[in-house]
Amino acid sequence: MSKIAEKFGIKQALKDLGLSEINHGSSTGTNWFSNGEVIESYSPVDGALVGKVKATTKEDYEKVVSTAEAGFKEWRKWPAPQRGEVVRQFNEELRRLKEPLGKLVSYEMGKSYQEGLGEVQEMIDICDFAVGLSRQLHGLTMHSERPGHRMYEQYHPMGIVGIISAFNFPVAVWAWNTALAWVCGDACIWKGSEKTPVTSVACQNIAAKVFEKNKVPAGISCLITGDYKVGEMMTQDERVPLISATGSTRMGKKVAQTVAGRLGKSLLELGGNNAIIVTPDANIKNTVIGAVFGAVGTCGQRCTSTRRLIVHEDIYDKVKDAVVNAYKQIKIGNPLDENNHVGPLIDKDAVKNYQNALDKVVEEGGNILVEGGVLDGDGYESGCYVKPAIAEAKNDYEIVQHETFAPVLYLLKYSGDVEDALKLQNGVRQGLSSAIMTNNLREAERFLSVEGSDCGIANVNIGTSGAEIGGAFGGEKDTGGGRESGSDAWKVYMRRQTNTINYTTELPLAQGIKFDL
Repeated sequence: MSKIAEKFGIKQALKDLGLSEINHGSSTGTNWFSNGEVIESYSPVDGALVGKVKATTKEDYEKVVSTAEAGFKEWRKWPAPQRGEVVRQFNEELRRLKEPLGKLVSYEMGKSYQEGLGEVQEMIDICDFAVGLSRQLHGLTMHSERPGHRMYEQYHPMGIVGIISAFNFPVAVWAWNTALAWVCGDACIWKGSEKTPVTSVACQNIAAKVFEKNKVPAGISCLITGDYKVGEMMTQDERVPLISATGSTRMGKKVAQTVAGRLGKSLLELGGNNAIIVTPDANIKNTVIGAVFGAVGTCGQRCTSTRRLIVHEDIYDKVKDAVVNAYKQIKIGNPLDENNHVGPLIDKDAVKNYQNALDKVVEEGGNILVEGGVLDGDGYESGCYVKPAIAEAKNDYEIVQHETFAPVLYLLKYSGDVEDALKLQNGVRQGLSSAIMTNNLREAERFLSVEGSDCGIANVNIGTSGAEIGGAFGGEKDTGGGRESGSDAWKVYMRRQTNTINYTTELPLAQGIKFDL
């Protein structure tokens, strides 16, 4: 255990979460088994070993799926409020273990401790939402055109939900899916990121103990672990009717093609290239706060991170100077130390992508306003710490058209009215999150209109990052079109059925057709 881990209580956190020196990465509840190779997880905070997890083999996977299938057949018959009660108890355990789980998220992934705690809070919030939802899985009653008939819609559990999550939100995205899927009556098989496997095991530990206590059938909460090949076992499996996948657009396209090929369903949460439009009527102070947190929070590794700042020419220099000055105040370092704002990137591959993006924007004619670079020396031994950078650029630069999962912010200038800014904002393939900073009501409404932002999330006078549990989360275009979390996102985890009941002694046929026997 490293000095940082000792100082900030990581050893105790691992103990509280029931983790061992070597953990199994396959689970059907409290039954743990794995026969694959050992995955070693190293912290980007200090380069030290977090833990070891055994990967899932094909044989392990078959055991998981068969157990999930059997468990689902029983779980779907539990009344939804009873399923909600189990989720409520899971929620209570998350509240009790919020601190150690938040520390593990911070240490294994690299986001700040406060962000780690915030991510666990998202788990708690979605469980609260799911518990209420367990008594509100409403259908519709409709009038039939035939006398003596009643029509209605109802929703039934989908079956097994396969969840593929990314390293940047190693616990929250799993909970967004499972909390809703569980109250809907589904079984869940989760493949967490191979970059944060210890955190995945910790979450499964918490759920498994609660489920065992409530005599929930084995297989309702399952874990598999490994690289993309393990994920492919699920995407190709006809026994898994729904795949919820979070990650890059490149990954999502492969998942979508594979699942569609077997006529399965996909819920895709993919890349973002999010912009904030800053009009002449913007509040500059709030603009800086929203832009800086959006660009450097989680070291730029959020799908909702602010990538582009589109500023009107009349206030361009004023906004530029304010943002550049704010970057001078950013503290980079150990994310478990609450005095620091920005932690490390996830690994050295991410560092290379960051460096390549800065090289590319200069090659295309951009101007670096805030120099980037990799930090070394005391406290930066992992080689994953980088300086948040700002570059003046144009929207049609190739590098600007792509998402770089790192703290690189592109400053773009527009002239004219909000229409011109919207052309720039919408002029990328991604369509996740967007924002406008303005005190002009017409500009705000235009931004939110059918001809405005083409993103799944459109905010006024707040930044692009972050999302509340109550609203459906997701985006359009290359972001995949999926919706998770609040609103009526629960419907994706269920199958819709239309029912017609004839309560007469006759059988009238449609269009007045006579068929007498």
